[in-house]
Amino acid sequence: MTEITRIFDFPYYQLETYNLDKAFTSKSNGEWVSLSTQNYINQANAISRGLLRLGVKPNDKVAVISSTNRTEWNVVDIGVLQIGAQNVPIYPTISEDDYKYILNHSEATYCFVSDSDVLKKLNSIKAETSLKQVYTFNDIEHEASWKDLLELGKDDSNQKDVELRKNNVKPNDLATLIYTSGTTGKPKGVMISHNNLVSNVLDSEKRVPFNYGASKALSFLPVCHVFERMILYLYQFCGVEIYFAESIDKMSDNLKEIKPNVMTAVPRLYEKVYDKIIAKGSDLKGIKKMLFFWAVDLGLKYEPYGKNGWWYEKQLALARKLIFSKWKAGLGGNLDLMVSGSAALQQRLTRIFAAAEMPIMEGYGLTETSPVISVNDQRNGGFQIGTVGRVIDNVEVKIAEDGEILVKGPNVMQGYFKDPKKTAEVMTGEYFHTGDIGEICDDGFLKITDRKKEMFKTSGGKYVAPALLENQFKQSRFIEQIMVIGEGEKMPAALIQVNFEFVEEWGKRHNITFNSKNDIIANQKLHTRIQEEIDSANQNFGKWEQIKTFKITPDVWSIDGGHLTPTMKMKRKVIKDIYKDLIDKIYRS
Repeated sequence: MTEITRIFDFPYYQLETYNLDKAFTSKSNGEWVSLSTQNYINQANAISRGLLRLGVKPNDKVAVISSTNRTEWNVVDIGVLQIGAQNVPIYPTISEDDYKYILNHSEATYCFVSDSDVLKKLNSIKAETSLKQVYTFNDIEHEASWKDLLELGKDDSNQKDVELRKNNVKPNDLATLIYTSGTTGKPKGVMISHNNLVSNVLDSEKRVPFNYGASKALSFLPVCHVFERMILYLYQFCGVEIYFAESIDKMSDNLKEIKPNVMTAVPRLYEKVYDKIIAKGSDLKGIKKMLFFWAVDLGLKYEPYGKNGWWYEKQLALARKLIFSKWKAGLGGNLDLMVSGSAALQQRLTRIFAAAEMPIMEGYGLTETSPVISVNDQRNGGFQIGTVGRVIDNVEVKIAEDGEILVKGPNVMQGYFKDPKKTAEVMTGEYFHTGDIGEICDDGFLKITDRKKEMFKTSGGKYVAPALLENQFKQSRFIEQIMVIGEGEKMPAALIQVNFEFVEEWGKRHNITFNSKNDIIANQKLHTRIQEEIDSANQNFGKWEQIKTFKITPDVWSIDGGHLTPTMKMKRKVIKDIYKDLIDKIYRS
C-alpha cells in the first residue's frame, strides 16, 4: 500500500484502494465528463514528462489561473508536484498588477490559464514577467493548449526520469506558494510543504464522516484557496467522487443533477442559500406559509443531541417531514454534510441547517496553517454551536495573554517566500500567531471572538470588536454587508450595503417603488425599518459598542469593485477610502 508522505501519493493510494471510474467530473459542452483514477494518473504522468522535455527543473514555479474548478487543474497539479516543481495557484479575479507581482515574485516560468478572459488579463502584463509559455485549458484558436503538453508527454520513454524526480521529493520539500489575498498591502507568498498539506488531510479525515469509496462531493470554492485544495486531497484520500460546479449561479442546478453527499463553502454562500429559501417561503399563502415559518422558528431554536427535550424533538420530527425534507430535496436530496470555513458562520445558519438534517460543520484555519486547526464533528459529542470545534490531532493551540490564538503543529507553514522579516513577525519559536482572538472552552471547543487587528478603541477608550457586531447585524435580511467603524471616534457607526433584491421585494409589499439605487438610499421609511433592525441587534451589546448611526452605500460590495478579497472578506481600509465622504457625514457633519 502506498504510504502517503507527499501530495502526489494521494492519486496512487486512491488507485490501490478505490480505483474510481469517476475520480473527477466536469461539465463540457453541456455534458458531464468523467476521468477515472487510472486516467488521472496517466495524464498527470504525461504532464510531468512534457514538463521535463520543456526543461522544468526541481523548485521551478508553475502558475495556474482558473476561473472555475475543473479536472485539468488537478491533473496539472500532480504533474507539476511529482517532478519536484511547485504549483503557484493565482486567484483569477485579482488585478493585472497583482498577476504581475505574483508571477515575478514567485519567478514562475510557465503558466496554465482556464479561458480567454483570464488569458486577456495575463497577456496585458505577460511581457513584464519571466513566463516562457502559457497553456490554456479551454480550446482557444492560435493559443498553446494544455493538450499540446499532454501530446509532448505521450512518449513515455522518459518516465524513468519522472520516477527519479518523484523519489527525490521529500515530505518537507516545498510544494506550493499560496499568495494570500490580504486585506492590506501586497500579497504574501505562503510556503506550504508536502507534509504541511498531507498531515492536515490525514488529521482532518478523522472529523469528516464519508461513505468511503461511494460518497459524492460538489466542489465550487476556488481551488486556489487552500481550504478547497486540502478538501480535494481529502476527497481523493477517502475515495469520494468529485464533481465540479459550473459556477455559483448554476450551483442549484448542479446540486439537483449530481445529488452530492457533501459540499464545502464560505458563510456568504450559505447565507444566500438560506435567503433564497426564506424568500420562497414568504411567497406562500395561508396554512402553507404558517407551517413554513413555524418550522423556521423551530429550527432557529435547534440544539444538538436532544438538549431541547422530547417535546421539541417531537415537533422537529414533524417539521422535518413536512417542511425541511423539501429544503433538502431542493439541494439534491442527499446532502448529509456541509463544511464552512474562511469566516464566522452565523449561529442561525448552523441551527437551521442542522434542524433540516443538512448540518454545517464549522471549522477554523488559515492559509498559513494549511489550513485546518479545528472543526466540528457531529459524532462523539463533537458539535457545539457558536464554536469552531475541537482542535484536530497533532495540532496544539494556546491562548496568549492578550487572547490571541497561537498554533503549533506539522500544518504550520514554512514561512513567507523571500520575506524572513514578515515571517519573524508571526512566529514565536514554533508557534504561529493567527491574529485572531479566542478562547478554549472547558469542554475543549475553540471559540473565535474577533480579529486582533480589527479591534479598535473609541475616543472614550472603550474597545470594540467589529466582527462580533457585524455577524449579529448580518442576520437581518435587509443587510447584505456591514462594516462597523469608529476607531478614535466618540461612538461606533456602520456602513451598510443593503440586500437590494430583498429591499425591492419589501418595497413592493409596502407600495414603495424604487426606480434606482439612489431611491433606496434616500428612502426614509427604509432607513426607519433598518434602524429597527439595528436597535434590536444592539440589545445584545454594551452601550459603548452599540451602533448609534449608519449610512447606506450606493454600490454592491464586490471583488471586482475592490471591496472584498477573493475569499469574500472585507477590505476595511479600501472600503473606508471608497466611502470617506459618508464617514465624514457621520462624524463631521
